[in-house]
Amino acid sequence: MTGLELHKLLTEKWGRSYDVQLRKTQGKIMVQIMWKYLEQASFPLSPEEYEEHLNEVGNYIQALGAVSQLEEAVKNAKGRPRIGKAISIPLTLELGDRASEWMLD
Repeated sequence: MTGLELHKLLTEKWGRSYDVQLRKTQGKIMVQIMWKYLEQASFPLSPEEYEEHLNEVGNYIQALGAVSQLEEAVKNAKGRPRIGKAISIPLTLELGDRASEWMLD
């Protein structure tokens, strides 16, 4: 998944360029759609930095084999990110022998 594809997914669903983070919590990998977005004056990244960040996140999602899972979860998400409340999407992964690479602290 490219950053452009991820950006398109976000803007088609919510009309904004939301920040996306990968987090590991309780042994699970979560994609979090944060409440800050590129179009805000206070957004901490430039458009170029945002594009680079989305490319990195998209590459991880692609490597994890979770692209279709993320696309489906975003399309079916209820509500939208708002201040203090991100949309959290747990990824169900089949990592096999490489699982420890993602699960170690």
